[in-house]
Amino acid sequence: MTNNKTVLSWIDEMKALVTPDQVVWIDGTDEQIEALRAEACSTGEMIKLNQEKLPDCYLHRTAVNDVARVEDRTFICSRKEEDAGPTNHWMDPQKAYKMLYDIARGSYKGRTMYVIPYSMGPIGSPLSKIGVELTDSIYVVLNMCIMTRVSEKVWEALGDSAEWVKGLHCKVNIDAENRYICHFPEDDTIISVNSGYGGNVLLGKKCFALRIASYLGKKQGWMAEHMLILGIEKPDGEITYVAAAFPSACGKTNLAMLIPPEVYKQKGYKVWTVGDDIAWMQIGPDGRLWAINPENGFFGVAPGTNAKSNPNALATTKAGTIFTNVAHNLDDNTVWWEGLDKNPPENAVDWTGEPWNGKTSDKKGAHPNSRFTAPAKNCPCISSEFDKGTGVPISAIIFGGRRAQTTPLVYQSRDWNNGVFVGSIMASETTAAAAGAVGVVRRDPMAMLPFCGYHMGDYFAHWIEMGEKLGDKAPKIFNVNWFRLDDEGHFIWPGFGDNLRVLEWIVKRCEGKADAVETPIGYVPHAEDINLDGLDFSLETLKGILEVNNEQWLKEADGIEEFYKKFGDKLPQELKDQLAALKARLV
Repeated sequence: MTNNKTVLSWIDEMKALVTPDQVVWIDGTDEQIEALRAEACSTGEMIKLNQEKLPDCYLHRTAVNDVARVEDRTFICSRKEEDAGPTNHWMDPQKAYKMLYDIARGSYKGRTMYVIPYSMGPIGSPLSKIGVELTDSIYVVLNMCIMTRVSEKVWEALGDSAEWVKGLHCKVNIDAENRYICHFPEDDTIISVNSGYGGNVLLGKKCFALRIASYLGKKQGWMAEHMLILGIEKPDGEITYVAAAFPSACGKTNLAMLIPPEVYKQKGYKVWTVGDDIAWMQIGPDGRLWAINPENGFFGVAPGTNAKSNPNALATTKAGTIFTNVAHNLDDNTVWWEGLDKNPPENAVDWTGEPWNGKTSDKKGAHPNSRFTAPAKNCPCISSEFDKGTGVPISAIIFGGRRAQTTPLVYQSRDWNNGVFVGSIMASETTAAAAGAVGVVRRDPMAMLPFCGYHMGDYFAHWIEMGEKLGDKAPKIFNVNWFRLDDEGHFIWPGFGDNLRVLEWIVKRCEGKADAVETPIGYVPHAEDINLDGLDFSLETLKGILEVNNEQWLKEADGIEEFYKKFGDKLPQELKDQLAALKARLV
C-alpha cells in the first residue's frame, strides 16, 4: 500500500461514490494472481485451459454487445472544445463528470474494488509514467498484470508525487446505451463505464499510453506514438532501431516480430522486437530520439495469427495468456480461431458460449476481433533492451498504409518537415473487410486518428517543434507500401519476412551507404539497391512498384488538400507549404 495523500484521498472519494463491499490492493505477486484466477474460474468469469499444452492460460468471453473499442462512445473532455479538435468526440468536463458519476454511483455494491498500481514502462525509468486503476473486474486486474508492470514497487517509485494518472472502471450493467470511455487530459483522469472489453477497460493501453500520454508529451516535450519499435541486427552485431506507424490491417504486428528470409538468416541477420504497438520517445542527453515500449505485454488480434503468418506471435501465446472471445475446443480444452490452422474442432463452444462444430457450422468460432493478452517476455525475438528503461535510439521512423497504386514500395522524405507531411497524409484504401465502399481512401495521420488526446493540428505542430529540437540528429523518415496490386488484384510484393529487404535499404540510407533517386514525392531506391537474392522476383517488377506516377499524385494532392481543410487555422503553415511544394514539383 501507499501513504501518498493524493492517491488515498482520490480512492476514498471513489469508494464513497461506487460503494464497494470490500477493497483489495493489487501487489502483482504470483500468489495473489493465482488466487484471483481461481476466484474468476469459480464464478465462470474465466475458464482454465489445458495446463499441459497451455500453462497458466485462460479463456474469457465478453458480453456479445461488448466486443471492440467504441469510437463513437470515446470522448476527450478538455475544457475548451477546440482543444479536442475535429477528429475527436468532445464533451464538457463538468457535464461528463456528472454523467459518469451518476452512472457509476453505487455500482460496486456487492462487488470488490481492486486497486491496481501500474507503471507504463519499466518501474523507476525516467521515461516511465505511473497510473492507478480502480476496477470491479478480475479480468481487468489479470490483463493489467500482463499488459503493464503491476507491483508494490510502483508505490515506491511514485513516493508522495502527485504526478500519476487516475483511472476508474465500472462494469455497471455492460449497457451499450450508457457505455462511455472518457479522457480528461487536463486532469490526468480516465473513466470507463459499462464495458468489459479490453480496449475500453485496460486503461493503461490506448487510454493512458496514447490519448493522455500524447497530451502529456506535447506539454512536457516528448512524444507518445502508435508505433512498433524494432531492432535490425546486422551480421557484424550492430543494431539499428526503427519506429513504425501503420493503420490497422497493415501488418504492424507481423513487422514488429519479423523473421528474416533464409538468405538473411544464413548471413547472420536478426530482428528484435522492442514493442508491437506503442512508443514513447524523448530526446536523450546525446540529442538523439530515444524510445521505450511503455507496455509489458501484447494485446493481439487472434484470427489470422498462425505458424506461417506470425510464428513469434503464436509462440508468445503458449503460456500465461488470456484468450478473449475465441472458440473453446472441448476435446482437449484448448482454443481455436479462424486462420489458426485448417483443422477446426468439431466438439467446441463458440465465442458466444454456444455449442459449435467447426466442420459444419456457417458461423465463426471466434469473434473477428477476438484477442490474446500475452506477456512480452514470452516472445522468442524480444529485445534484450526491452526491460532496461534507458530506451533505444531511433534512427528511422517509418509510416505506411495500404494502397493499391499511387504510393511506391518505399520512399524517403526530403527532410524532417517533409516527413511530418508524409505522416500527416498517411492513408489506406478500404478493403472488402471494412464496412462501406471498396477502394475509398481513409486518412489516418501517423495512425493516431482515434488516439490523439488533443487537436490534431496542434499535434502536427508538436512534431515540427520536436524536429527543430532534434536538428541534424533527427531520425530519417520513410514511407512504405507493401500492398501494391497487379491488374488481377494480387499483391505484387511478397511481404512478411521479405520486408527486411526494404528495411535493409532504409538502414543503409540512415548510415549514408545507399544512393537514391530524387522524385517529386521524395527519394526512391535504385531498384538494384534492393537485395532480391533468393527471391523469385524480377528487377523489372520491382522497378514498377518503385515508380512515382505524377498524374496519380496530383489527384492525391487534391485529396490531401480536402483532408487538410478539417484542421482550419490550426494546420501548421509548414504543412501548407509542403503541400504547395509537392504540387509545384508534380506539374
